[in-house]
Amino acid sequence: MYKEVSIEQVAGKILEQLKKGAFLTVKSGDKVNTMTIAWGTIGYVWQRHVFITMVRHSRYTFELIEKANSFTVSFPLNGQMKDALNVCGTKSGRHIDKFKECGLSLLPGEKVDTPVIDGCDLHLECKIIYKSPMHPDQLQGEIKRLYYGDEDYHVLYFGEILAVRMKEEA
Repeated sequence: MYKEVSIEQVAGKILEQLKKGAFLTVKSGDKVNTMTIAWGTIGYVWQRHVFITMVRHSRYTFELIEKANSFTVSFPLNGQMKDALNVCGTKSGRHIDKFKECGLSLLPGEKVDTPVIDGCDLHLECKIIYKSPMHPDQLQGEIKRLYYGDEDYHVLYFGEILAVRMKEEA
């Protein structure tokens, strides 16, 4: 069972887990894909709580999120799902069914059409309210050199956080 919590209650847990990985899930039509993310941020803009995620043009998830109106982020906070995070961060949904490969199952989103990853401790349900491609000429030199040598830049997606659900302790 999951209970609704405030983003303020779990922001620290989210930021700590991001360094270890989380699942970004996107649904477009009947296609669903998840990928591991380790970069993102929580903020407050336009009088809304937002989660900002980044997706590279080369990713299969990019094809889906460009047609989607929402995304979810699922956080396994207790060290579980390390193998699935590894697979979902190194394999493409173009070539394998990540859910089958990793034994992942989905739960429906409560506020968005995109599902969440079952078994995770914390979920964000986000409605996309803004997106912006990176502008390489605006990027600091060292960051550009370290992370974009192949010029595969990210698009930033601002998702208004519509629901924050956390697993209830037994």
